[in-house]
Amino acid sequence: MTSGLQTAAYIAAAVLFILSLGGLSSQERAKRGVWYGIVGMLIAVYATILGPQVVLNSVLVGALIIGAVIGVMLAQRVEMTGMPQLVAALHSFVGLAAVLIGINSDLNPPTDLPTAERIIHEVEIFLGVFIGAITFTGSIVAWGKLAGRIGGRALILPGRHAWNLALVAVSLLLLVLYMNHAGSWTLYLMTVLAFVLGAHLVMAIGGADMPVVVSMLNSYSGWAAAATGFLLGNDLLIVTGALVGSSGAILSYIMCRAMNRQFLSVILGGFGNASGAAQAIEGEQVAIDAEGVAAALADADSVVIVPGYGMAVAQAQQPVSELTRRLRAKGKTVRFAIHPVAGRLPGHMNVLLAEARVPYDIVLEMDEINADFPATDVVIVIGSNDIVNPAAQEDPNSPIAGMPVLEVWKARQVFVSKRGQGTGYSGIENPLFYKDNTRMFYGDARASLEQLLKLVD
Repeated sequence: MTSGLQTAAYIAAAVLFILSLGGLSSQERAKRGVWYGIVGMLIAVYATILGPQVVLNSVLVGALIIGAVIGVMLAQRVEMTGMPQLVAALHSFVGLAAVLIGINSDLNPPTDLPTAERIIHEVEIFLGVFIGAITFTGSIVAWGKLAGRIGGRALILPGRHAWNLALVAVSLLLLVLYMNHAGSWTLYLMTVLAFVLGAHLVMAIGGADMPVVVSMLNSYSGWAAAATGFLLGNDLLIVTGALVGSSGAILSYIMCRAMNRQFLSVILGGFGNASGAAQAIEGEQVAIDAEGVAAALADADSVVIVPGYGMAVAQAQQPVSELTRRLRAKGKTVRFAIHPVAGRLPGHMNVLLAEARVPYDIVLEMDEINADFPATDVVIVIGSNDIVNPAAQEDPNSPIAGMPVLEVWKARQVFVSKRGQGTGYSGIENPLFYKDNTRMFYGDARASLEQLLKLVD
């Protein structure tokens, strides 16, 4: 493939990537957007391996085949409940690739660069490795928290901000030394420090902020890829990395706004900035069986379903879809309320509902439906905790004080499908479970809903 043809292929791939992001902006166009991305990536891969700069040999072909086989196996085996941790793991690969490419460029530096270009090249190496190393270990920790291998609570070390600043300051000093040709040891030491910094940054973030963390790491991986593109002189990698980095940063900002949080407060500390004791919760959790829920649904005219990570864990989206179909067939108004940070991945609940063929037009965002709860007869909460927690509005000392939530307690009746009486992933108690109009529908969400379906003809 000639250089001109490769450039044309890269332009086509870049356009397809932009169309892919545009298509993902709505559920109706999401499938088409995914196909744009798939075709764009195929063009990009083939244009790269067949380009004039790449020598196609058995090692490269073997690596491509092995990577493709592993990718297909992961796609087939990973359930939707495992997608958040899979995405985090994939981000770590991007970060590690940036580290390895940067170190390789340091080991094999170009010898014919003018002074100005050499300086720029060395800065690219250092920044690419720095961002990639933070992305690598940060993504591994995020994967561990999402997969349950690491506890979801934030690791709060004394003077953690000072330690982070010290690591950044030492890294900047090493950059100066590296630019003054002190030796490659400066790059390697900075890599180790960045590994520690990435792990510590994410360890200090609580489980409730994990959706923002995944989005943030997505942004980091994009900037790491862009830095790698500069090192390799690959225009498409620069464009793609910039698209991923900027879109991830924008999504992180949107999610922080939805949580009434400052982006820096999430990155530097996570949940848990309350200064006083939380308000005491009065009352007790009152259980209800499937017959009681079915009777309430029979009398209801309007129903709102609030899905959360518990629905994903129980893989209850299909029974939820069938319940929705039966209730709508009876002439009842059924809608879904989606909080921006529901689940452990941006858009997690939307994907599950789309998989179960729930109509797009009845899936509403928080701002679209919050005002309707006072006129709602029944709300069914399935595996959600923080996003329906009234303490966010009622308790100024709550760790989630000020966070916008779905005001489900304003409905006439609320039924909460939950495994037991424990707290959610963030470990914050929920006063909703103790309110007079709330009943706890205990048990595995899928089993409970299948039992309910038997009573809703």
